[in-house]
Parts: sequence; C-alpha cells; structure tokens
Amino acid sequence: MKNACFGRVLTFLRHRVSIKMGFMHSRVRLPLALFLVFSLLSSGAQAQNAIKDHYKKYEYTIPARDGVKLYANVYVPIDKLGKHPILLERTPYHSEPYGPDTYPSGFRGSKKFVDAGYIFAFADARGTGMSEGDLIMANPLTVAKDGHDAVNDSTDAYDQIDYLVKHVPDNNGKVGVWGISYPGYYAAVSGINSHPAVKAISPQAPCDGWFMGDDVHHNGAFFLQDLVSFLPFFGAPRTKLGEWGKPPTFDQGPNAYDFLLKTGSMANIEPMYFKGGVRFWGDMMAHDTYDDYWKSMALEGKMENVKCAVMVVGGWFDAEDQWGAVHLPGQILQQNPSAQVFRVMGPWFHGMWGGPGGLTFGDLNYGMQTASYFQDNIEFPFFDKYLRDAPGPAMATAMMFETGKNLWHVYNQWPPAEVQERKFYLDSSGKLSDSKPTTDGKETYTYDPANPTPYVADYKTSQERPAEYMVADQRFAEKRQDVVTYETEPMKGDLTVAGPIDADIWLSTTGTDADVVVKIIDVWPANSKVVSTRNVSMAGYEQLLKGDIFRAKFRNSFGHPEAITPGQATEVHFKLNDCLHTFLPGHRLMIQIQSAWFPLVDRNSNTFEDLNTAKNEDFHPATISILHDAAHPTSIGFGQLK
Repeated sequence: MKNACFGRVLTFLRHRVSIKMGFMHSRVRLPLALFLVFSLLSSGAQAQNAIKDHYKKYEYTIPARDGVKLYANVYVPIDKLGKHPILLERTPYHSEPYGPDTYPSGFRGSKKFVDAGYIFAFADARGTGMSEGDLIMANPLTVAKDGHDAVNDSTDAYDQIDYLVKHVPDNNGKVGVWGISYPGYYAAVSGINSHPAVKAISPQAPCDGWFMGDDVHHNGAFFLQDLVSFLPFFGAPRTKLGEWGKPPTFDQGPNAYDFLLKTGSMANIEPMYFKGGVRFWGDMMAHDTYDDYWKSMALEGKMENVKCAVMVVGGWFDAEDQWGAVHLPGQILQQNPSAQVFRVMGPWFHGMWGGPGGLTFGDLNYGMQTASYFQDNIEFPFFDKYLRDAPGPAMATAMMFETGKNLWHVYNQWPPAEVQERKFYLDSSGKLSDSKPTTDGKETYTYDPANPTPYVADYKTSQERPAEYMVADQRFAEKRQDVVTYETEPMKGDLTVAGPIDADIWLSTTGTDADVVVKIIDVWPANSKVVSTRNVSMAGYEQLLKGDIFRAKFRNSFGHPEAITPGQATEVHFKLNDCLHTFLPGHRLMIQIQSAWFPLVDRNSNTFEDLNTAKNEDFHPATISILHDAAHPTSIGFGQLK
C-alpha cells in the first residue's frame, strides 16, 4: 500500500480484508498486491530474522511542540561501521510492526540502500498508528492568529526529524524523506521550512490538489467509486493507539456500477451506508466548490523555505495522484527559484515504481524493468548524492520515460524547450485535422444519468477499479451512442508529444450543467501482429493514453460556479496531465468525448446545483452537442517534439 516495510503490509491486509466490503478500493488493493508479491518473496520468520540479524530496532515517543506524543521506529545497521544517513517515511497508514522485537521482512527500494548502510526510519503521522492527537486531512501549513506557525504537518515533520537526528545512534546528521501517495504528501511538507538536517526529499505521487486533480476531485468532479470504498477504512475513528478504526460495513454487491447507480444521489450515501461512522465525509460533502476548506489542503502557495534537494516522482498512468506529481515541482520553484528540483515520470500505475520489475502493465510491454531501473539508477543515486556526498554526474532536471518507443530521456527543462504547439481540430467526418473548420458541424448525443457511460468494458462484473483502466482498450466505449469519436489517418512517421494536453471543447446542452470527459487514445494498426503478455491481440487496440473530466459549471471559476444557458454555445477549456508519448507509424490518434465516467466519477444531473445535496428526482437526461465550426473550433492541443 503506502508502507515501506513489507511485513507491516500484511498486518494492514488482514485488517482491510476484515472490512468485508463488496469490493476493495484499488488505492489499497493494487499497491497491496504489489507489496504482497514482495512479501511472498521475502516473508516469514526467515526473512524477518535476516533483518533482525543485521539491524537493531529502536522505538521512540517524540514530543511535538504542543506536547502531543508522536511515534517512530528506526532500524540501525549493526554490521556497518561509521555514521549513516537516515531515510525516513512518515505515514498515516501505521508504521508497523510495533514492538521492540518485531521486524519487517524487508525494505522497499534498491538493495543499494541496505548495502550502503542506510538507517531506515518510519514515523506515524499525528492521529494515526501509535501517535497521539487528531488527524487533520492534509494540513500542510497553518498560521495562528498571532502570525506564528500553528501545529501542522510541516511542524510535526520538523519535530520528528529534530528528535531522530539527536537520538538515533550512528546517524551522520543527514536525513532524506521519501514516501508514495499520502506518505508522498508528508515527504513534500517536510520540505516546508525544512529542518537543517533534511538534505533531500522525494515526494512520490504526492496527493495534492484534492479539488483539482488528485484523489477526491478532478476539475470539480467527484471521484466516487474510490472514496466510497476507501474512506470507510481511512476515516473510521480509532478507539485505541495502534489500532485501526472500525468502519461501517455494507454489501456493495457484484459490481460497483449497479451498486452506486442504485444508491442514487450523493446525498444518499451518508444515511444509507456511513451513518456518521466516517470522518471527513461530511466535511467534503459540505464543500462543493473550491473554497477555503480545499485551499487549506493544497500545497500551492505553501511550499516556502525549501532548503533541500527535491525529486518528485510519478507515473504517467497513475489513477490516483498524478496531478500532484505533475504540478508540485512548479509550485516549489515558484516560491523557491533557486531550489534544486528534479522530476521523474515513468510508465507506471500508482506506486508501481516502488515494486519489483516494471516490465509490463496491462497489455503493454516496456521491454525493460522500468521500476528496477528507477530504483537503482535514479532514486538511489539521488539520495546518495545528498546524504552521503557520493560522487556522480549532476542530475538532469527531468528524467522521463517515453511511452510508445519505450525509452528513458533526460531534459534540462520540462516541458522540453524544443516543443512546438500543434492542434488537432474536430470535423464532421469524424476526423482530426490540422486545419480549423470552415463549415458548420456538430455531433449530438443523449447523456442519461439513469444509464451513465461506464469507464471500463466489464462494468457489469467489475467490483473494483482496475489500475489498467488508464491504458485499457476503449473499443467498448466507441460502440455507445453517448460517446463521440474522432481520429487521424494512420501516422506516416513518428508523432511525439510532450507536456500537458490542451482540451478546448465547445458544446451546447439542453441542461444547465454538463461534464466533459476527454480521452486521448493511441489506436494500434488493424494488421498489428503484436500479442500482449496477457495473450491479447493488439490489432486495432484503442489504448487509452490520457483521460480526464471537467465539470462545466466551473469553466470560469472553481470557486464561483456558473450555470450553462440551454442551447447556447459554451466553451470548456482545460488541461489534461502531461505525457511523453510517440504515436508510431501506422498508429492513429483518436479523441473520444463523453459526459459520464461512471462509477469512477459521480453523475452530473444536467442541472446547475450542488450535486452533493441533490435529490434523486433532480437527475434528468440532456441532449449534448459537440460543436466544431468556424466560430467554435473544438480542438486538442499538444506540444510536439520534432
């Protein structure tokens, strides 16, 4: 999951299974499956004894500046002479195993960390695990009324690090902080007003922008399926230190689509299922716009006084926290122009780079062990340079994996300086063209909230969100009446695109609000002879490359939504997350546009209202037209590398 030690994951897995929900949230399931493989390879008493034979465990109760006691456990090598750096993960997911005589089965990351004698430290965040206090979701930097910093996630990081440097035996006074997902967020905030001992941090898939693009919302649209599964576990109040809270239980049935469709409006979830047993749900439902509640959680504008090197890591196909990985480097540099900030993006789902191998994902084969390469050749050298003054070449500003051709590249800036803007315009023949339309044109479909467009082909049998949906075949969607499709002719040469993708969509609707889902697809040649590792023919495969959603009422302001005037041409302009991809000769670029992505995302009622409080009877079908004419040139823009 989000834990660094394999052994502690097994404890969490036992707890998660005991919830007995109909389907498990993939934020938990997928990384668990990843780390479970680790554990099977190195689990049991033999593996734990191997760690115990080489490390001495220390447990600390650390006083925060307000007197709350924060917990940490540390593993110091006993057969490596000299002083060693501390590699710290701060987590809300329990830094188990607890107890002085219990040891994990191993540590994540390159074996080079073990060989070099690194000290591994794990700390429970405030209000989680064995740490006292109350958890406040994403509390990066708060200021008290007197103008001084109040207690928050960044001050807790400072206090824990200060204590560890002063009390952990044989440390060299240098600390690196890393973590994936929520621990990635904690790694990021450890850079705010960073402790002098912190020399390097690596926020990996840091959850951020919870109204903009990570976890909770994308561009104002609520990511329903994940949160209904995840929050009952994460938001259940605990009754004892070191124990998980007991979440409410409910049967979600054979598939998430029918379960959440039958549930009806978002307002029904609390009285039908959660019944006051899930912290944070009520807070989220009370804030339907980008107000101070969501702004307080965002890292934007709060990354001040970052005095350490930063390496932000993410996956091109991360379904959970890609937005934070893409945007955090710029947020840091905006407030700290001289900071050393590096980017790494690979062809991975959420946390995949922390596991073994990385050769394949879904039906894609990368031709190399991408995760192992990252761990040995990027992650370890980064920390070793700043924590042990290891010799080596200077790091590139951006280390990016190019999908399509499956190659690693280094750039001195991101997006690369040599990109040139290229736009593809929609036309009435279902084609994408380099030329603006000169004649009137539109494609019309009906979006019915009672029959919302699914996001996966097997939605009637799918109990959980698969990570593979980010690269899955989209031919199922093309067959639906509520999806419009446009594509180029087969490529005669390489088309390499880099950086964010610009979607400029013109539409009209009979309703007063609408969702716009834009999917960028690489269509494989119909005569392709490639067969995937899962024995799937790639001939005609419509591989999802990027997809995202925008709630149209936020088209001018996320804080002040506006209704659409029925029948009036309306522009919805937004950016999809970055990519680095080559459409190979014979492949086609395809665009699909639709107005639902269910049950991944909550349904739009087609009515301008607060969807968190809407009633079942407020949902109505709407006729939606995608416009492409001289006055309304719908387009998709890329940065092209030549």
